[in-house]
Amino acid sequence: MPRFVSPFENPAYLEQVIFLYLKYSAFLDDDYALNGQKFLDYFFNLLHRTAFYVIVEHGIVSGFVYLDNFIGDANRFHSAELTTCFDKRFWGDYTKNCARLFLDFCYEKFGFKKIKALVYPENVRVKTLLKSAGFEKEALLKCETMRNNRLQDVEVYSKLYEKY
Repeated sequence: MPRFVSPFENPAYLEQVIFLYLKYSAFLDDDYALNGQKFLDYFFNLLHRTAFYVIVEHGIVSGFVYLDNFIGDANRFHSAELTTCFDKRFWGDYTKNCARLFLDFCYEKFGFKKIKALVYPENVRVKTLLKSAGFEKEALLKCETMRNNRLQDVEVYSKLYEKY
């Protein structure tokens, strides 16, 4: 059973997450992400400004997920933006199971009414994962950002809490 834990729970988790982030950063970041910062400064800022969880199975980091761009107030949250990344060894049914478990965790812990995900259109694997977890495509944001020094579209997927 996967666990969602702090990246600081175990120094080895943090090292594995940094490696995973660097490996898949082309699918996670646009040209503006670092904003002139060194990678480690950017990464530790990300850890502290988001609700960042490491997905651990039998002591092995299978991936990570974080929530950012919260909407709500001091008393309740309405929505947040989800970003996820899994090591290739865990792609498939495992990621689908983790997605369902993490969404349940989010709705319970934070009380969200909606969770969103922004995805590059060519990232078919993540779009398939989101759809299997009940997300629906809401929008295509044309030329939303720059990636590899080229205009980049972004698709928005979302899932409403089923009891909402």
